[in-house]
Amino acid sequence: MKKENFIVLKEENILSIANEKLLKHGCDFRNAFEIAKTITAAEMDGCPAHGLFRLPGFISSLKSGKVNGESNPKVVQIAPVVNRIEGDRGFAPLALNVSYKPLIECAKKNGLAAAVIVDIHHFSALWHEVEYLALKGLVGFAFTVAKPVVAPSGAKEPFFGTNPMAFSWPRIKGNPVVFDQASAAMARGEIMIAAQEGSNLPQGVGIDKNGNPSKDPKKVLDGCQLTFGGYKGSSIAMMIELLSAGLIGESFSFERGEKDNNDGGPTRGGELIIAINPNLFGDENNWHEHSELFFTKLMKLEGIRIPGDRRIKNRENSKINGVKVSHSIFEKVNQL
Repeated sequence: MKKENFIVLKEENILSIANEKLLKHGCDFRNAFEIAKTITAAEMDGCPAHGLFRLPGFISSLKSGKVNGESNPKVVQIAPVVNRIEGDRGFAPLALNVSYKPLIECAKKNGLAAAVIVDIHHFSALWHEVEYLALKGLVGFAFTVAKPVVAPSGAKEPFFGTNPMAFSWPRIKGNPVVFDQASAAMARGEIMIAAQEGSNLPQGVGIDKNGNPSKDPKKVLDGCQLTFGGYKGSSIAMMIELLSAGLIGESFSFERGEKDNNDGGPTRGGELIIAINPNLFGDENNWHEHSELFFTKLMKLEGIRIPGDRRIKNRENSKINGVKVSHSIFEKVNQL
């Protein structure tokens, strides 16, 4: 009988494992719990590239002293609709948690609001924050960058991070619409998992160190990634650099790379979150019905699914059947 190459864990198992390791290596309870929740949510939603796979990177940054595991983020209002969250050199999850209440209150009152989050180390997906906003009835945007691993269109050297952006739209009668995508053709975590598993990449994901197209994940990690859609993805990556670094006074990707100690964990920088109250834009009594008409028409097209639905189905299934975690990742986590 063939031995399975994975182990099945329940939600509480993943949360407990992540929390225990983080506490052991320098996080206080508040920071450890928020990070553990983020890791668990990624596993439950079927995104292992942001789940336990990331835990060694979190631990590496704690052990090297780069990240403050006992950070205490503070909120400072810098304009009527802009709050600045000083991250205290910590991981992003706690700073994000601190940002929500003032951001939501401000958006609901004024129509829109922004959270400028600085001095943090972001190492997870962005859908967590925008989905939370949508569940509170708000439209959400989130942007951040990392160290340079992606070549701009026409170049053969890394300059951008994978530069993700996320968007959410609240729905009255269904799950919120949520997408979270890198401006790179593929998320870096997925390439790293492919390298571990010996899988090939699709064409167009990256190039080797000599600038030649490659489907070998190890050669792409040694070379650099490409943006999706050529110059179009490159323009989006540039926009994200300007919004989440230039606009808020934080580090661009190239600056993150220059400052980082390369311990395998996240780089230091910032994130921009924007929340919009749809009740204060256009037609307060009709925006959701009109949007639902749009989704109804959209779903009549063959082969269509609403962004975010697959993750929610994965989440529901995971609560019943647990999560399959590869033995290799599980062993790495146990060895921390």
